[in-house]
Amino acid sequence: MTATEAMRAAALAEPHHDGSELYVSERPDELGGKAVIRVRVPDGAADEVMLRYVADGEPKTVTAVVDERSDGETWWRADLPMENLAVSYRWLLAGGHAGYAWLNGRGLMRTEVAGADDFRLALDPGAPAWHTGSVVYEIFPDRFASSGAEHEPPPWAVRRDWDTLPEGRGPNTPREWYGGDLPGIEQHLDHIEGLGVNVIYMTPFFPAGSTHRYDASSFDHVDPLLGGDEAFASLARAAHARGLKLVGDLTMNHCGVTHDWFERAAADERSSERELFYFDKRLPHGYANWVGVRTLPTLNWSSDELHTRMRAILRHWLDAGLDGWRIDVANMVGRYRDLDVNHDVAAWTRKIVAPSLLVAEHGHDFRPDLDGTGWHGTMNYAGFLRPVWWWLRGDHITEDIFSQAPAPRYGGAGMVSAMQAFRAGVPWDATLNSWTLLDSHDVARFGHVTGSREQHLVGLGLQFTTPGVPMLFAGDELGVGGAWGEDARRTMPWDRPESWDTTLLGAITQLTGLRRSSDALARGGIRYLHVSDDAVAYLRETRTERLLCLAARAAHDPIATPFADLETLYGGDARDGVLPADGPAFHIWRING
Repeated sequence: MTATEAMRAAALAEPHHDGSELYVSERPDELGGKAVIRVRVPDGAADEVMLRYVADGEPKTVTAVVDERSDGETWWRADLPMENLAVSYRWLLAGGHAGYAWLNGRGLMRTEVAGADDFRLALDPGAPAWHTGSVVYEIFPDRFASSGAEHEPPPWAVRRDWDTLPEGRGPNTPREWYGGDLPGIEQHLDHIEGLGVNVIYMTPFFPAGSTHRYDASSFDHVDPLLGGDEAFASLARAAHARGLKLVGDLTMNHCGVTHDWFERAAADERSSERELFYFDKRLPHGYANWVGVRTLPTLNWSSDELHTRMRAILRHWLDAGLDGWRIDVANMVGRYRDLDVNHDVAAWTRKIVAPSLLVAEHGHDFRPDLDGTGWHGTMNYAGFLRPVWWWLRGDHITEDIFSQAPAPRYGGAGMVSAMQAFRAGVPWDATLNSWTLLDSHDVARFGHVTGSREQHLVGLGLQFTTPGVPMLFAGDELGVGGAWGEDARRTMPWDRPESWDTTLLGAITQLTGLRRSSDALARGGIRYLHVSDDAVAYLRETRTERLLCLAARAAHDPIATPFADLETLYGGDARDGVLPADGPAFHIWRING
């Protein structure tokens, strides 16, 4: 056996469980029922398997039984009592060549382990069924498309011509106004639909004192600069007629200093709005605000009145045509000094928006907040974007923009380890309903990060085949650039088709079609077949479909597999089960037989 074959054999010979449908064969509808879960163990690895779970804070253990044997593997089965809304569990393997080992979300552990990385099953899958089979397209309304309607700019706006680059960094950055609007989005639905995406996520559309609109002056209406309420209603009708979903963006952590709530609260200490904020004369501006920004006063979630008002806002826009919400800086909502009601607010919001979608923005370790009872998923910066950046980045990227620390460089094992770390400890449903993104309106464009179209294509392959819902930022498909967040908020070059990167456009369209037609990519589990510095191969599996994916950032040694019949879906062919050794490259095969 060659070294490559030995590496492959070792990867597939590991016991495996990930919470996907192959491993959770039954789940109850009510508290107190039992889920039926399974673990696959190579023959000879264990003589006994047990399931350890936590109920009401106390660990309990049950003995697993053999469910089936096939292809050199034994599937063990155990009943998992759902005594809480979400239950943590892990497997114990004893005897055989495993000896004594725990299997949790990080893999096989030969010593006692803490519970943070345990598998987790939530009673309620939560998110609407349509979401896991989706591809999301993010639009920053001011920069996407203008309908040509004439609008009188407000005093704060700095008018820009459509084809000029944003200033990007400076006092005018939040005030640069290009004139994109909701009718402009509606006029380009053919382009959006042609990409194959089925969800449009729009950054805030409320009236505000900036073009990013995270400083809302009202949550009750659409900004007239974007076309007003009627433009939203028209867009919703047109999108839904095409089968497209709409997701809005809400700042539940703060509003703008010009919001009528805050203006009344600041003017009158006896007003009913006063309790919606944190006023404190000892603070620099006399009130709490988001990361010290004067124009973004923090909302006080200990207020019953805030709950009442937010309930009305959340429901109003869902009833008006939204299919879900993305919650801005969700990690900060309900957290201030000695107050931490974030989990309570997330669970409360989940009930209010049901059966619609609820996705949280979270830039670092989201796992403590993604417990299966609140947010359905997260924007996966920590567990996807950054690992892929640090595997595929060019030499010109030297700083981690999230921490202003030196940027790391990962081999394949580092990328995979980081991805596994952030899938551990959260329900599989939350992983599937989190957005895999390579960039957004807050960070550099991925093309700038790699500095290479070839590496960019590898990243796209990972984005569309890793567990989670792919999220594209408008312009990604055309090769729009941007070295940092505000610089990346460039306008769409509709009138300059000669500038479009047709290679990226073609790849994204093809990958979107594959992603939306594949049950394995939408809901399947993941097992790694091969991991080396320059190449990572993995399986996505359901009961009805198995796919094999290979991401290579450079040429590498050939990878032998046990799969003789590989049908090429994307990329190059495999011969006699041996995968191509070229790179940079990305490939997808269906495993037949």
